[in-house]
Amino acid sequence: MNELDPIIKIQGIAQRYPKREGGTTTVFENLHLNIQKGEFVCLIGHSGCGKTTILNVLAGLDSTSEGYVFVDGREINGTSLDRAVIFQSHALMPWLSVKDNIGFAVKSRWPDWTKVQIEAHCLKYIQLVNLSGAENKRPAELSGGMKQRVGIARALSIAPKILLMDEPFSALDALTRGVLQEEVLRICAETKQTVFMITHDVDEACLLADKVVLMTSGPQARIAEIVENTMPKPRTRATLHHDPQFYKIRNHLVDFLVNRSKMHLTDPNALDFDPKYPPVVQPGLDNIAA
Repeated sequence: MNELDPIIKIQGIAQRYPKREGGTTTVFENLHLNIQKGEFVCLIGHSGCGKTTILNVLAGLDSTSEGYVFVDGREINGTSLDRAVIFQSHALMPWLSVKDNIGFAVKSRWPDWTKVQIEAHCLKYIQLVNLSGAENKRPAELSGGMKQRVGIARALSIAPKILLMDEPFSALDALTRGVLQEEVLRICAETKQTVFMITHDVDEACLLADKVVLMTSGPQARIAEIVENTMPKPRTRATLHHDPQFYKIRNHLVDFLVNRSKMHLTDPNALDFDPKYPPVVQPGLDNIAA
């Protein structure tokens, strides 16, 4: 695989379900998307447009009715330790300690490693998410934010090619969510991790994403735009709103969700472009290139 090739290629996927009265319901169709290695991509759209289904397809937990999905040049065929998932809930095993929850994943990835190797590797990632001192605690002894840190450490510990995140901070309070967002930014900068994340939070997307993929509402949802985040890195929550591009980008995302996400349902010609090449938008720079 050439280094310039996308690490994720989504080619013409669709998801259709049979109706009880006959026929089918199309959740989404004609989805095309490329993600480069090291990119942080957020997917935004209203409930029912198939966001979680797309993430599950990338994880190998679900299949599509049409199309193909490739990761690192290989078509997805089931789950793989090359793709780690962080769900909305922490999904920790309550009877295991922090270290053992992470160690379970590490042992699955490298079954020939010794206990000493596994423990050293676990402690490295516990330190990475700033949980040193809590390695022997069980999930019941941890706060919600700490549990999600364990989930992040577990996912990163297996050195995945792709990190998939399904609204991982949505159940947390605003302060904890903000702290974890910045932790994820720091970790991804250090590890050059490729991330595909679902979110409903526009501010979160502005902070984290290199690109924001906007989906129209279902049924028959499609990718309407790919918004490039032109705000320079590193970004922090404290300074983000001082960037003159912030409100242009944020307002563009909000305007789409409020006013334009359902345009194709009333105007069949509203998305009059080749779905293989959805518009790439740079609202922060007032520049649009098809």
